[in-house]
Amino acid sequence: MNPIQVEGPAVEPVALADMKAHLRVDHDAEDALIEGLTKAARLMVEAASRRLLVEQTWRVALDRWPETGTLLLPLSPLIAVESITFVDASGGSIAIPPERIDADAMSDPPRIAVSDPPQPGRARNGIVVTVRAGYGAAPGDVPATLRLAIKIIVARWFENRGDLAGDQTLPPDALAMIAPFRRARL
Repeated sequence: MNPIQVEGPAVEPVALADMKAHLRVDHDAEDALIEGLTKAARLMVEAASRRLLVEQTWRVALDRWPETGTLLLPLSPLIAVESITFVDASGGSIAIPPERIDADAMSDPPRIAVSDPPQPGRARNGIVVTVRAGYGAAPGDVPATLRLAIKIIVARWFENRGDLAGDQTLPPDALAMIAPFRRARL
């Protein structure tokens, strides 16, 4: 079950103006660099915390329903289940009605159960679950501590371009800020 991103975030958790203020940059010459570093830092924080920061749409394909009847999503925090479809015996894609889907976004990991789940008509990737995940659509929805971790990472990269050695990719203070939000592996 490998998640596939369908739609990335519309905004970054830290706006360009906020990042420039944090870096004390008052010109536009390095805007593209700062935006690129901000996106890379968001991806690093998402990887370290195993959580999506800003609302994104993802798709997960399954071969069959879990034996427990409950699908544990590798994406957190869950905002909504957009759809669950399955391939029937004739090869057509059929959507499961929303009233048959029970999503528990508050659990960690998020859980999805389908009442009377139909068996897919093909052996591989016969079930497709599409979800929206993240803390919310706006930068302010992301916890302030994680936004600060992004600022610290970007500042480190901005001031030490190409000077990082070894496996020290994230500053220790940023890692400490991320730690309370880190999801356990499934």
